[in-house]
Amino acid sequence: METIITDKIAFGGNCLAKIDGKAVFVPFALPGEKLEVEITQEKRDYSYAKILNILEPSPFRIKPVCPLYEKCGGCNMMHIEPEFQKQLRKEILKDCLERNGIHVDLDFIEVIYGNNLNYRCRFQLNDGGFCERSSNRIIPVENCACAVPEINEWLSKNNISSRPKGRCHIFGAENIILKERTEGGKVFVSPEEEKKSTDYSALKKKNKNIRQVKKRYSGTTISEKDTVTIKILDKEISFDVKGFFQSNISVLEKSIEAICGGLVGNSVLDMYAGCGTFSVFLAEHFKDLMLVEHNRDALVFAEKNLAGIKHQSIGLSGAKWAEFNKNAYFDAVVIDPPRSGMEKEVLSWLCNSKVPQIRSVSCDPATHSRDLAALIKSGYALKKLYLLDFYPNTSHIESLAVLEK
Repeated sequence: METIITDKIAFGGNCLAKIDGKAVFVPFALPGEKLEVEITQEKRDYSYAKILNILEPSPFRIKPVCPLYEKCGGCNMMHIEPEFQKQLRKEILKDCLERNGIHVDLDFIEVIYGNNLNYRCRFQLNDGGFCERSSNRIIPVENCACAVPEINEWLSKNNISSRPKGRCHIFGAENIILKERTEGGKVFVSPEEEKKSTDYSALKKKNKNIRQVKKRYSGTTISEKDTVTIKILDKEISFDVKGFFQSNISVLEKSIEAICGGLVGNSVLDMYAGCGTFSVFLAEHFKDLMLVEHNRDALVFAEKNLAGIKHQSIGLSGAKWAEFNKNAYFDAVVIDPPRSGMEKEVLSWLCNSKVPQIRSVSCDPATHSRDLAALIKSGYALKKLYLLDFYPNTSHIESLAVLEK
């Protein structure tokens, strides 16, 4: 047993301390706390420890509202007062930027946020429950403090024995548009199964290098039972419940306004466009709209969402697109890469481009900071930075950078 005083919070949500000069990461701690801890894992350069006793708690420590907290693998900041959580997530983002040579004040980072609880509308269940932290054991859950009421109602009415086995995708929200589908109400439940065969007859080669999706397509198979249509601001957007879609609708709507608002010009590129969520709103401001997305399933939904809107859809990876479009020009670019960040070819194209406006969205502050450092070095100025607080009670960070040249 060791007695420590924690320092700052680190990437991943653990607090940093030192024992005999060696870094120790402590889950479920807060900065400035005096703790008795036990080392649980030794590495060459650092260790992990668990809290045995809290000798001097932080004034921002609170009692978690969830009885499964620390056992469930979901939340890791529910023991922290909500406003201070936001401050700590800002500090994590700031530290990531500074490690890449980008120095900003905490006040420069604006937080876009919503409710602290009952915000999450998308989950993956495993054998009907949640996975235990650092384990494959399944925890039965009848109510989740972070889930929207629609999800919690479904959990309470369907005990774990009656829920689908294996991995199951569940999405529920008040603003789901039911249309012909009424079974399940405003909750869509879709167990994973063998990947369905999809007719991509709509996808054809524009030339030997670039494949383009027809604006009007026939023969494309979209599974209606897995299709969710939801109203976002004043638009209807459809997506596959088994695919990716944001889990916090309130923060998504506010983020869309920050991403798409203020952009000017005639042409815009939506890179890593997914099902076209941003494109639907960008189309209101730009005469020429291009989407680039390698996931054909997502691109088919983008075509559905942009039906009747002038646009061009390219079914390629960002790297392939950049390879064949080195001299392409747009008045603005919105880019939302996967966790790994921008592909090096895309980043190189952006750095060498004369695009005057970039909105860079990311779900990983480490790779975002790396990419922003390259863009700033190439001549872009970081005008605004937002913490997109999609996942309260967790250390997960998404961010939006507004860059201009």
